[in-house]
Amino acid sequence: MKALVLLLALVLMSGTALAQDRKKQQMKQEDRQRMREDMREVNRDRSAGRMERPRQMTPQEREKLRQDIREANKNLKR
Repeated sequence: MKALVLLLALVLMSGTALAQDRKKQQMKQEDRQRMREDMREVNRDRSAGRMERPRQMTPQEREKLRQDIREANKNLKR
């Protein structure tokens, strides 16, 4: 009688353990799908950023940048 109760308890516990494993696998698949979608979005954003070329600086802007760099270098030497 005790053996039958023990066997019944083991069968019931193994059934719930298997059900939990299936739920974990489903969650993993959902997580994988979410990750794939997130990575696609990131890659789309990266490729869109690469296609845009920065605008060319005007001669005045370039000269101002050169002056700023010269001044910064002089201040570093001091």
